[in-house]
Amino acid sequence: MKKTISIILLLICVAALFAGCNKGPVYVDGTAKYTEDTTLGEGSKTITVTVKDHEGKAVVFTIKTDAKTVGEALIENELIAGDEGTYGMYIKVVNGLRADYDKDRAYWGFNVNGERSMTGVDMTDLTDGGVYELVYTVG
Repeated sequence: MKKTISIILLLICVAALFAGCNKGPVYVDGTAKYTEDTTLGEGSKTITVTVKDHEGKAVVFTIKTDAKTVGEALIENELIAGDEGTYGMYIKVVNGLRADYDKDRAYWGFNVNGERSMTGVDMTDLTDGGVYELVYTVG
């Protein structure tokens, strides 16, 4: 009897695990503007920005700029678009791909040197040699 109960509980846990992993379909609008690693801009500072799309594919941008913030550098090279909000710019489009939180809880995560940023792109000072990342995320 104990063996049967243990097997049933194990099956329930496995089923719950798979149910929790299913985040549903991903809705991404648009087509990627760049599909290969690219160098953009002109300026005295250089940053690296990796964009990971909804399929996990990455495109690395080397951006040369004189901008003061990461957001300025991305906007001047037409890599991002979004809306101004209470906490700064809310990025909706990166490299031509739109994340729609209202459809499927998708958004663009912003990382600095491999860690989630506590500030938005337009409030993050650009550092020469800085490494940044924009990641399509479903929350």
